[in-house]
Amino acid sequence: MLDVSWAVRWVRLTAEAVGLAKAELTELDRRIGDGDHGENLDRGYRAVVERLDALDPEPENVGDVLKLVATTLMSKVGGASGPLYGTAYLRAAKATAVPSLDASAVVALVEGALDGVTARGKAVPGEKTMVDAWQAAADAAAAAAHEGASAEEVLRRASTAATAGAASTTSMVATKGRASYLGDRSAGSADPGATSTALILDAAVRAVGEGR
Repeated sequence: MLDVSWAVRWVRLTAEAVGLAKAELTELDRRIGDGDHGENLDRGYRAVVERLDALDPEPENVGDVLKLVATTLMSKVGGASGPLYGTAYLRAAKATAVPSLDASAVVALVEGALDGVTARGKAVPGEKTMVDAWQAAADAAAAAAHEGASAEEVLRRASTAATAGAASTTSMVATKGRASYLGDRSAGSADPGATSTALILDAAVRAVGEGR
């Protein structure tokens, strides 16, 4: 069930995944950005876990958990990542102010995150940003829900699509953000934000399995 306990597991697994991938994310960002994506995200999610540990009682709604992530990342993460992910989680939180998520609510979560990223970053698919992963995830989630898939299956398909979307950025030439300064030299390396997006959604899927 995609309930509050799942959301808490998701956040904790995300923090673990980001910690393990910190060096990889930093190296990707070093190639085409500021070189701080992994370090910044790791610091932010460690702060999120600290706040989760201090919570008593447990939040009542999934959205409460996501709002905690949003406000923490906004205050603790520098560069573009904090505002982008913070706004993504904040929009997702507004769409998930319920004790548990059905298939349509999973779609609303992913679409809310996408809306937050595009509103803050003003990017569109194909520009080699995290939007390429979030848009793929949102499209897959909506298609799965339309086909009558369960909430867990909608989430799984969104995660799979995000991974593919992140991989697709490797061959792209960046036309948005700091990476765009490199022109054709930005091709050949995956976008770090799209890569971390895939990690986050993969953690969401694994959180379902750990709850069984």
